[in-house]
Amino acid sequence: MSDPHVIESVTVRIGTPAEFVWDVLVDYPRYPEWNPYTVKVDTTLVVGDPIDLTLPSPDGSSGTFVNREHLRVVDPPRHLRYDTGDELPGIFAVRDQWVEPLGAALCSYRTTDAFSGQYAGKVVEVSGPWVKAGFDAVAHALKARAEQLWAGQAAAG
Repeated sequence: MSDPHVIESVTVRIGTPAEFVWDVLVDYPRYPEWNPYTVKVDTTLVVGDPIDLTLPSPDGSSGTFVNREHLRVVDPPRHLRYDTGDELPGIFAVRDQWVEPLGAALCSYRTTDAFSGQYAGKVVEVSGPWVKAGFDAVAHALKARAEQLWAGQAAAG
């Protein structure tokens, strides 16, 4: 059985090179055009610097909130990691995003969030389904976005 404090998205296969998916993944100014879960990102992409993630309200209302995390790994085109640092007393979360090359024009994407700390169980119990749904939506949206842009580039090229 998997760790109950880890939330993992579906793994999607994307019909583009991993480097292309990475470029879409870190093209933060364009997130409002395609990303249903992280609607805005402010960061330098420098390890150690903050990454401010604007997310929709978990209750489905029209509001948003900013979750500040800190970049720990920026390893193009394969791995992006950030964590909450000491932003939230009693909870520590580590988010990983993985782009795995599977061929010249094929890769996969998945993301995980590992929660630890005094309140990890409660956070996963209360917010886990919302996070899982958001992660799955991002995986599918990233696939659609990357494949659409790749096809457009091939048609223009």
